Amino acid sequence: SSTYQRQCEIEVCCNDAVTRRHPLFASTLFAQIAQLVFKGMKSLNRIQSLVYETAYNTNENLLICAPTGAGKTNIAMLTVLHEIHQHLQPGGVIKKDEFKIIYVAPMKALAAEMTNYFSKRLQPLGIAVKELTGDMQLTKGEILRTQMLVTTPEKWDVVTRKSVGDVALSQIVRLLILDEVHLLHEDRGPVLESLVARTIRQVESTQSMIRILGLSATLPNYLDVASFLHVNPYIGLFFFDSRFRPVPLGQTFVGVKSTNKVMVFVHARNATVRTGMGLIEMAKNHGEISFFQPVQGSDYGQCEKQMFPEGFGIHHAGMLRSDRSLMESMFSKGHLKVLICTATLAWGVNLPAHAVIIKGTQIYDAKRGTLVDLGILDVMQIFGRAGRPQFDKYGEGTIITTHDKLSHYLTLLTQQNPIESQFLDRLADNLNAEIALGTVTNVEEAVKWLSYTYLYVRMRANPLAYGINHKAYQMDPSLLLYRRELVVESGRKLDKAKMIRFEERTGYYASTDMGRTASHFYIRYNTIETFNELFNSQRTEADILMHRVFDVCWKVRDEEMEELEQLLCNYCELPAAGGVENGYGKINVLLQTYISRGEVDSFSLISDLSYVAQNAARIVRALFEIALRKRWPTMTYRLLTLCKMIDKRLWGFVHPLRQFPNLSHVVLNRLEEKKLTVDKLKEMRKDEIGHMLHHVNIGLAVKQCVHQIPSITMEANIQPITRTVLRVRLVVTPDFRWSDQVHGSVGEPWWLWVEDPINDHIYHSEHFLLQKKQPQHIVFTIPIFEPLPSQYYIKVVSDRWLGAEAVCIINFQNLILPERHPPHTELLDLQPLPVTALGNREYESLYKFTHFNPIQTQIFHTLYHSDTNVLLGAPTGSGKTIAAEMAMFRVFNKYPTVVYIAPLKALVRERIEDWKIRIEEKLGKKVVELTGDVTPDMRAIAQADLIVTTPEKWDGVSRSWQNRSYVQKVAILIIDEIHLLGEDRGPVLEVIVSRTNFISSHTSKTVRVVGLSTALANARDLADWLGIGQVGLFNFRPSVRPVPLEVHIHGFPGQHYCPRMASMNKPTFQAIRSHSPAKPVLIFVSSRRQTRLSALDLIAFLATEDNPKQWLHQDEREVLRDSNLKLTLAFGIGMHHAGLHERDRKTVEELFVNCKIQVLIATSTLAWGVNFPAHLVVVKGTEYFDGKTKRYVDYPITDVLQMMGRAGRPQFDDQGKAVILVHDIKKDFYKKFLYEPFPVESSLLSVLSDHLNAEIAAGTISSKQDAMDYITWTYFFRRLVMNPSYYSLEDISHESINKYLSNLVEKSLRELECSYCIEIKEVSRSDHNPLWTVSLLISVPQEAEEYAELPVRHNEDQLNSQLAQQLPLQVNPHSYDSAHTKTHLLLQAHFSHAPLIILKSVLCSHQAMLDVAANEGWLVTAISICNLVQMIVQGRWLHDSSLLTLPHVEQQDLYLFRYTPITSSIVVDLPMLFAQSVNVTSPRVPLKSQQLLHMPSKAVREVVRVVT
Repeated sequence: SSTYQRQCEIEVCCNDAVTRRHPLFASTLFAQIAQLVFKGMKSLNRIQSLVYETAYNTNENLLICAPTGAGKTNIAMLTVLHEIHQHLQPGGVIKKDEFKIIYVAPMKALAAEMTNYFSKRLQPLGIAVKELTGDMQLTKGEILRTQMLVTTPEKWDVVTRKSVGDVALSQIVRLLILDEVHLLHEDRGPVLESLVARTIRQVESTQSMIRILGLSATLPNYLDVASFLHVNPYIGLFFFDSRFRPVPLGQTFVGVKSTNKVMVFVHARNATVRTGMGLIEMAKNHGEISFFQPVQGSDYGQCEKQMFPEGFGIHHAGMLRSDRSLMESMFSKGHLKVLICTATLAWGVNLPAHAVIIKGTQIYDAKRGTLVDLGILDVMQIFGRAGRPQFDKYGEGTIITTHDKLSHYLTLLTQQNPIESQFLDRLADNLNAEIALGTVTNVEEAVKWLSYTYLYVRMRANPLAYGINHKAYQMDPSLLLYRRELVVESGRKLDKAKMIRFEERTGYYASTDMGRTASHFYIRYNTIETFNELFNSQRTEADILMHRVFDVCWKVRDEEMEELEQLLCNYCELPAAGGVENGYGKINVLLQTYISRGEVDSFSLISDLSYVAQNAARIVRALFEIALRKRWPTMTYRLLTLCKMIDKRLWGFVHPLRQFPNLSHVVLNRLEEKKLTVDKLKEMRKDEIGHMLHHVNIGLAVKQCVHQIPSITMEANIQPITRTVLRVRLVVTPDFRWSDQVHGSVGEPWWLWVEDPINDHIYHSEHFLLQKKQPQHIVFTIPIFEPLPSQYYIKVVSDRWLGAEAVCIINFQNLILPERHPPHTELLDLQPLPVTALGNREYESLYKFTHFNPIQTQIFHTLYHSDTNVLLGAPTGSGKTIAAEMAMFRVFNKYPTVVYIAPLKALVRERIEDWKIRIEEKLGKKVVELTGDVTPDMRAIAQADLIVTTPEKWDGVSRSWQNRSYVQKVAILIIDEIHLLGEDRGPVLEVIVSRTNFISSHTSKTVRVVGLSTALANARDLADWLGIGQVGLFNFRPSVRPVPLEVHIHGFPGQHYCPRMASMNKPTFQAIRSHSPAKPVLIFVSSRRQTRLSALDLIAFLATEDNPKQWLHQDEREVLRDSNLKLTLAFGIGMHHAGLHERDRKTVEELFVNCKIQVLIATSTLAWGVNFPAHLVVVKGTEYFDGKTKRYVDYPITDVLQMMGRAGRPQFDDQGKAVILVHDIKKDFYKKFLYEPFPVESSLLSVLSDHLNAEIAAGTISSKQDAMDYITWTYFFRRLVMNPSYYSLEDISHESINKYLSNLVEKSLRELECSYCIEIKEVSRSDHNPLWTVSLLISVPQEAEEYAELPVRHNEDQLNSQLAQQLPLQVNPHSYDSAHTKTHLLLQAHFSHAPLIILKSVLCSHQAMLDVAANEGWLVTAISICNLVQMIVQGRWLHDSSLLTLPHVEQQDLYLFRYTPITSSIVVDLPMLFAQSVNVTSPRVPLKSQQLLHMPSKAVREVVRVVT
């Protein structure tokens, strides 16, 4: 081909006026931290000096356009130092956890170089810099410990796409540095656009400060790029053309002859050698070889054999690392004059040369499988290597290209063309990512989002290039209609591909599982279309591998065919459909070669193999998630195995021990030859294994590896809840030796699914982490169908290890389904009853309304005019409290006592506040509260007309019913929320009712029982147990509410709790906007932390609105203690949880009730405790952290119903709205049970021993037969017959039931006997040491089972560890996350006067200990316990001064009393001392009045009153 030669040199004027005028900035003027970083530099160069002021002393966004080699990296360093400076504390401490700096480099090689550079420079400041790319993955902990991350655009896009997963990470980014911003017009430009758009939208929505620094080569339309990066063109935009290059560059198209160092860039690895040999031959032919030969120096000899003696070297990625390093060092030392290398060297290694030659501009692109033109970005980078600042006055850059490409490169290099956006090609993918992230939810938001892109900037600057004609642009200068057209069209495409649901009428987008998977795994839209077309549940591994999943159309070259055939024969275990002739066959062969760890020779195949390897894992993972979501068990299993095969580069059929790198191939081959499976190896001894493998010493290593392969045991227990829903309780126990080196310190990830082998369907799936040494308890529900299938399989498969899986079979042959539930009570169409029907003026005056509601009208006669027991099941908010009052009034007419039992103290308090006014003040009846907090004396209880109490308290009181006349005097027992029988505290309710019936049968005085509950499924069973016939049972449908309720349930994906909660915030905000824009809203969350995080996110969404204070309906003037609450109330959002100060809580309640604030975010306890109805209720997540089991567990369904019940205010709304946001795998369960009632089962079985013990102590039970009879009184007995499988009873014949109950009683009594609670025969053993000291005694009650309930919250183990260091008694340092250790520490803290809230229930256990010690006659122990009780009451240690018991006297005041002449006892002298200290004259008494009386006079008076 003809060669076109032309020289194009750019004149350089070094004495430019601009550069001459501006002085260089001397490094001595830097702040101290900057001097450490720029150590060894005398001054900044001209460009850096010009930019210094803006970069280092302001927060402005910056765009720096300057030639390669102009020192832009140091400008980036100035902005980094500015950011660090903002987090510098006095004393030089950097608050490292407050900020993250992200440096986005266009290539992995460059990322590695930048990581190196910043690490070295920032090391003196202790700043950690890490690389985060496809090659360098970081754990969550490593990311948290790193202050600066160097990453690629794609990697950072993936991280921020899952921003819910790394919400903490993206929220503390304070500086984003984008290197090579001129990438915008390349294929990867759209990634940069979506990154910048996402960052700027985050800045606007969260009002946080994220500074953006763009670094680019010189480009013509820098103003457009500045506008895209939100740079102020007058302050933050700096443009330097090629005159500012430190070494001027001659750009030329001629050959170069020079004795200086030259780099020749070629585009294939094998071309490096060919070019080198060709050049040597030409030099020899021309007799010019001496120009290139190196000088014979001292270190020349060592490398003579390993390099071309003629002074030519080669460099490419296929060489060994040591050889590459050798070439680099020889070239930089001058031994090599010419280095022939591939383009990666220009990015990854900073080796400047005098001249640079680019030989040919066609480069192989593995993605397209063909040759493409070398990008201008690469040309600029390569030319950037020309000219060594310390040696050369100018550099030479030469391109040798074909004639037809000449004008293309000329135009590019002389910068005639503005850079355009490539965003339109990837619009659908990026829109899908934003929808999956939740930042775009409708067409309006998508149109707004587009306005943040570079595409928008360029569409307005150059509309014709984007297909917008001049007239259209004039009509619509902001391009609103065109942008809308773009996003609607993309929405339709995505909807067709099932990636989103797009409702064109309303303009709403909703993400689907497919779309989320595509976004998280970076799968292109057209690839998903291919999946939809070709993917089904019956594919085999071979089908998957031939699948057209790679978004490429590869050609197979003739020279590759032979090698591909060899690879197919040698390395492929599965048939390659289509053979090696077509592109898909080629991909298949390469992927199998990769798994088989095969060797590839041809350069293009090496390139293709690395592309396949990089992408296969990601694509197959995406396919696995899709199969799991589509509920195809066989396919899911195959794909998960394939994922692991690609990760491990091993076939699934090889020996699992091949996953251990410490075992040699010889050993592994022998293991496979001898067919020694893992199970066989586990049974063999190490010496047997050694003999079998002819290698005695290797036996131990093999044995260790065998025991380290993760294996598990499973135990499943099934309980039918209804005839169609089954609850499964699964215990997964690790059955292998844990090694942190092999398994990591976090946990082993596993997948679990329940499959129906006959229908090939998955009914439930989840991902869990198996912790070190801890069994995992998993509870879930699955559907069952009639006729019953024979069995389901529970399959658990490791996410990382091949051959690590287990199957548990659930057999349905002996399963007895519960009886069908009887129908609900119909609500009759009755005339509403007026309140005058009560026939008592006093009672009527208590109500503000004139007529009872329909439910109250229907039950009025039974409650008010008869004495039958009543069970009322009706939805929350139907006026059940008034029903309870009707039953009370009937008793008040006859004067005996009423007992009202509410399940929570908060409910008791609410009733007391109401009834103290209405019943005590207005009716003159005595109302008494009886809870753990309030215990009135016996006389007050005996005189009470109405006792309001909790189940536990009444259980304790009624245990001694024979000796307490007021218990026998009770005429009616009203139990609120009786459906809680099925929850943890249910057994207490069960025992109370059983005891009440027992008392009635013994005293022949009937006690009326009224049970109030939500709508029940099995109300008949409950009614039978309460002794109710047809008359007293009212069980209305859940839909029979005074205010109808509209329920929306939304599922959210994600394995981790916190990210899932974060992803619910935007939908919560939208629910408020669409369902209740101006009416009160209640949002229920699981923890105090979540109230704060949810409130802050809602404020961030409000900030983007026109009126951010739209939820506030009053002036901001409340005085509050809680700083978070002050902030949220200013936006009309209240927070309500137990951690607030009482006064703050009351303030928030008043503001919400009076509609001064519109939104209240509360913890779930508020649903029970305080009656605040709202128009809309949002239940944000249905799980909470259970401190006892240290995991997230589901709320009881009753709690969710209670929360929903708060929706709809009878006096204001004609409809209530409830939005339930749940984990997507639980959506079906909630759909079922929120619309139809949930059956109530008994939970007495787990605590039967405790209750039998109480009855034995009370004298109610004295023999085994008594115990059997007692059980027949319980609700448990009723349900045992109705749902036997739930309680593990095999059939319901009389013999079986008798045998079952007999075994149950035997077991419980044996447990009690082993605990020395009862004696079945003489037992003289005693397990107590009769000489217990106080310090030993402190640790006894803390082990009590009651304290196992005390929650140890997230990160509290660290707080406990800090607390332990300040306290006198040592605890086990490995148990800081234990509830018992926390109890011990809190007790010590209480004695040490630490400002903490201490346990209220602690005294009960100590009084019990005192009874035991006194009963056994242990004097020393009894006195020690008395001392301990005094310590608890007084809150001080036994050895502390008794003066500390006085109010206001602290440890630091004690010295004041030390020199005081107190003659007789201190208590007698103190009043005189205080009086005297006001006017002391005696020099012997060094007491200054202000010292002793530094406390207020009121406090002094209080002290004097106490001591006198």
